[in-house]
Amino acid sequence: MNDKILEINNLHKIYPTGFHALKGVSFDVYKGEFLVVIGLSGSGKSTMLRCINRLHDFTQGSILFDKLDVGNLKGNELNQLRTRIGMIFQQFNLIPGKSVLTNVLTGRLGKISTMKGILGLFSKSEIEEAKNNLKIVGLESKANERADKLSGGQQQRVAIARALMQKPEIILADEPVASLDPATSHSVMKYLQEINKQFGVTVICNLHFLSLVRQYATRVIALKGGELIYNGLPSNIDETWFRQIYGEDAMEVTID
Repeated sequence: MNDKILEINNLHKIYPTGFHALKGVSFDVYKGEFLVVIGLSGSGKSTMLRCINRLHDFTQGSILFDKLDVGNLKGNELNQLRTRIGMIFQQFNLIPGKSVLTNVLTGRLGKISTMKGILGLFSKSEIEEAKNNLKIVGLESKANERADKLSGGQQQRVAIARALMQKPEIILADEPVASLDPATSHSVMKYLQEINKQFGVTVICNLHFLSLVRQYATRVIALKGGELIYNGLPSNIDETWFRQIYGEDAMEVTID
């Protein structure tokens, strides 16, 4: 695993309020990794993910995606970048009144004309691909149900299938299990892991629970106060590192 897909160098993000969310963060990501980002709320995890696909502009530094300078992309070039990067949010971001299948098909919108998307004019092959992506996440039987009638875990799996419609090279997952119960959390993480291993899609995932990190991550970085303080294997995060990342009074909560 020597091919870099992402290079982040001296990344800073200062919000208009003056809050310095990222302070000189640097690391590389390699093709096929399952990289997990940990840290307290407010440590800069979500900001960093949103800088990678330019949902947020960054203040200083550089992000190279497959040698493309992300900070300099505009218009169509930026849209093309975003079709190569799938994004999964904590709150699913589905269209409530639409069917599961329609929600998955919206993942194709970056690659078809706006008018076709508005009119729902998807090709037969695109519909078959959407159904296949639902099969990958175990929801092929739910294709015609309304998305808002599904459980939280099922909705997050629909969001994963939607991201797969982009044929992404990277999936960014921002706290994808934060709203879910423990059993459902493992279900969602296993599907992300399967996509990572089966299709070679690089995953960068923000998580809170170290028990999940140890089970699914191939590598971990930790942020604290906007700075990168750990970059290594999940198995090397011992009690000392845990307290350094989360604070002296922190206690580890396990998801079985």
